[in-house]
Amino acid sequence: MARFFPAIAAFAGVSLAGLALYPVLARDLDGFGITDPLDLVLPSEPVSALEVAEPSTEALLDPLTTYSVTTDPVTAIAEPEPLVVPLVISTHSGEASWYGPGFYGNRTANGEVFRPGTMTAAHRTLPFGTRVRVTNLWNGRKAVVRINDRGPFAGDRVIDLAHGAASELGLTSSGIAQVRLEVLR
Repeated sequence: MARFFPAIAAFAGVSLAGLALYPVLARDLDGFGITDPLDLVLPSEPVSALEVAEPSTEALLDPLTTYSVTTDPVTAIAEPEPLVVPLVISTHSGEASWYGPGFYGNRTANGEVFRPGTMTAAHRTLPFGTRVRVTNLWNGRKAVVRINDRGPFAGDRVIDLAHGAASELGLTSSGIAQVRLEVLR
């Protein structure tokens, strides 16, 4: 048997010839300080959500060392980021239309390649890069678009939406909708 498993026999430091195997019971291991593997995974008492392990410089040197620090519940709660609400510079209302499939791959007025699903729009006068919140007055849906093209050039329409924005606002099937434009800073 040692002939087939020489590495195991060498690692164990014993010859397997004449070796008898006996069952090992848990009580036989009491004096050896062996830890039950489940104790390493499952805590013996409930862990509070506020107990945080903070590594120190010693933990960087000894990765097997863990540190547990219980913090005060008042200081453990992080302050939320302040909500930044865009400032509305001006508001306009009128009719919106959309454009898309026949123009994919062409360049917009600012030089970008027009791609499907974009949240962009064409406006006659707003500077390129201007963000506009568009509200469909027929269904209340809203979307923020970026101006990157010029138009619309049909009738008295106020904005021409790319296909992605039109889908978001729910006006692809009707082709047009009454909208409110809010120019954002």
